[in-house]
Amino acid sequence: MDRAQKEKLVEELGQIFESSGVVVVAHYAGLTVAEMQDLRAQMREAGGSVRVAKNKLAKIALEGKPCASIADLLSGMTVLTFSEDPVAAAKVSEKYAKDNSKFVILGGAMGETALDPAGVKAVASMPSREELIASIVGCIGAPASNIAGAIGAPASNIASILSTIEERAEAA
Repeated sequence: MDRAQKEKLVEELGQIFESSGVVVVAHYAGLTVAEMQDLRAQMREAGGSVRVAKNKLAKIALEGKPCASIADLLSGMTVLTFSEDPVAAAKVSEKYAKDNSKFVILGGAMGETALDPAGVKAVASMPSREELIASIVGCIGAPASNIAGAIGAPASNIASILSTIEERAEAA
């Protein structure tokens, strides 16, 4: 890898560190290519990505970034999982670590907040962006349907009263 390629990689990593909602650092020693492809597929499905980069280049890219605190975690065979959604990468990484003992979560960062393995687990247990949006929409929609029902109820009551009066008038 020549200098220009390294500079391009550092720039790409810098953009990743800047724009990601969460970055998780893990050791992946002993994972087969198929297992790594499986991790990448799961992460892509959740809206995240997986990146293996030289630790030295990643540390250079971290300088001045909000998640610079993860530089200490970059030693050995490390892999970075990240996503714009502040929960997706942590969820997939945590699930994958449960299923595969060779994938060991070291920690991560959520913005400027450093996360230890327990912190990554806590973030993974939070609802995702889509789940939060769905619950908010449900909360907003419920009162609206209640109001529509309340507004419509008097009209149906009046209609039934009028039909009753009409039936009595016809019978008399």
